Amino acid sequence: MIGSLRGILIDRSPNGDELLLEVGGVGYRVSVAPAASARAGSVGSEVFLHVHHQQREDAQLLYGFSTIDERRVFEAVISAHGVGPSLGMAILSVHGPAELKAVLATEDIDALCAVPGVGKKTATRLLIELKSKLDLPDIDLTAIERPAPEVEVPAHIEVRQALESLGYSSDDVRPILAKLPTEGDPALLTRDALRLIAEGS
Repeated sequence: MIGSLRGILIDRSPNGDELLLEVGGVGYRVSVAPAASARAGSVGSEVFLHVHHQQREDAQLLYGFSTIDERRVFEAVISAHGVGPSLGMAILSVHGPAELKAVLATEDIDALCAVPGVGKKTATRLLIELKSKLDLPDIDLTAIERPAPEVEVPAHIEVRQALESLGYSSDDVRPILAKLPTEGDPALLTRDALRLIAEGS
């Protein structure tokens, strides 16, 4: 099993999610998250990656990470039911190891839903499974400071639901809700929210 690679970056895919490293005259194609791709530098640079090596009947796949924590978190994530490497990489692309542990500790469903392909049902299941799996001794959860989640008033809950039904993401909705009154007719507040979105507020 391949656990790490050190070599010369000779190519990068157009969207940056795959690197081609030459190690001892052999080129290895490695799937990476955006952070690892950015840290790899330009073509010709020496690159070191911690690697998760997945063997399948039809292929051998390599997933590369800048730090050992990223690899360990990835391996814990893909051990959850129904989570494959693609979704695991998507999660790490949005939340780094420390941030993901903070998300789980505060049960921040919205933060998990910010990952493409993760809806509320999947986020709830991941929250339950990953809280027990991500008990990594070298990541100090007590050192992570995260503000307490805001409690939405009933009117804001209805506005959020209305905006999400129109296709707006949690990241789009959150700053808009902060600018709305905490009381009022949800229909009027939704209209005001749409106006703020249109104005780019």
